[in-house]
Amino acid sequence: MSFDLEAVRAFLNVAELGSFTQAGLRLGLSKSRISLLVRALERELGVGLLQRSTRAVHLTADGEQFRPRAQRLLAEADELGAMFQAQRALRGQVRVDLPVRLARQFVIPRLPEFLTAHPELEVLLSTTDRRVDVLRDGFDCVVRIGALKDSGLASRRLGLMSMLNCASPAYLRRYGTPRSLADLDAHWVVHYSLEFGADAPSFEYRAGTGYLERPMRSLLTVNNADAYTAACLAGLGIIQAPRLGITPHLSSGALVEVLPDFSCAPMPVSLVHAHARNVPKRVRAFMAWLAELLVPQLS
Repeated sequence: MSFDLEAVRAFLNVAELGSFTQAGLRLGLSKSRISLLVRALERELGVGLLQRSTRAVHLTADGEQFRPRAQRLLAEADELGAMFQAQRALRGQVRVDLPVRLARQFVIPRLPEFLTAHPELEVLLSTTDRRVDVLRDGFDCVVRIGALKDSGLASRRLGLMSMLNCASPAYLRRYGTPRSLADLDAHWVVHYSLEFGADAPSFEYRAGTGYLERPMRSLLTVNNADAYTAACLAGLGIIQAPRLGITPHLSSGALVEVLPDFSCAPMPVSLVHAHARNVPKRVRAFMAWLAELLVPQLS
C-alpha cells in the first residue's frame, strides 16, 4: 500500500496539535485542505484515524496504532529526500557583476573554494564600477554600491561601507594638511565620475544630521576605484574612499587620513537579482556564499 506523504504529514500535525486549523497554519494550508487530506488517508486505510468534535480532535484506537508508523514513514521519506538533494550537483552558469575592488580584493581570492565545492558550476564574472543593466545584460546577480535605482528587481542589503578622506604624504608635503573645511580652498581632489562631464568635483561632508557638498578643484577625473586610489597614491589629490579598500595603504603609510571629522556618508552595499521568487538553486547557492563572504567586511 502506498501513501500520500502530504496526507500523512497533515494527519501527524493534526494529531500533535489537536486542531485542523492549527495544523493548516503550520503547514501553510487551509483547514479544508487539511481535512480533505486526512479523509483521503482514512479512506485509503479503511479506518477512522481521528475522532472529531466541535471542541477537540482526538486519535481513535486505529489512529494511535498508525501514528508511530506514520512518523517513521515520514522521517524515512524526509531522510531519503535530503540524501538525494545533497547529492544533486549544482550545474550550469552563474553570471555575476561585481565592483572592481570587491572582486579583486575579496571575491576572486576565495572563488577557488566555491568552485571546488561545486565543480560542475561555471561563474561568468564581470568586474566594472559602471552600473550594468541586470535584465538586458542577462546577469543572475550583481553587487551594487550606493543607492538602488532599479525597479522590479529583488535586493538584499548586505551592509554599509564606512568612508574616509585621505591623501599621500607627498601631496600633503606639497599642499599642507587641511585642518578645516576652509583649508580645502587651497587643495585638490581626485574626481570620481562614472560619466565624464556629468558632475563637478566636490567634497562631501557631514553637516548636522545630513551631508553637504563643497565645490572643489580637480586635476584628474577617473571612472573606477583602482584608478581613484592609484591617483591618490601618486599625489594627485585628496580622495573620499571606502575604508575597506584603503586600510592596507593607511597601515603602510602610503596614505594618510585627513579631516576625520568630515567624512562623507557611508555607502550601502546590496545584492541584486532579477529572479524574483523563482531563484535557480545554483544562483541561490552563489548568492548565499557571496553574502557570507562580504557581510563580515561591512558595518
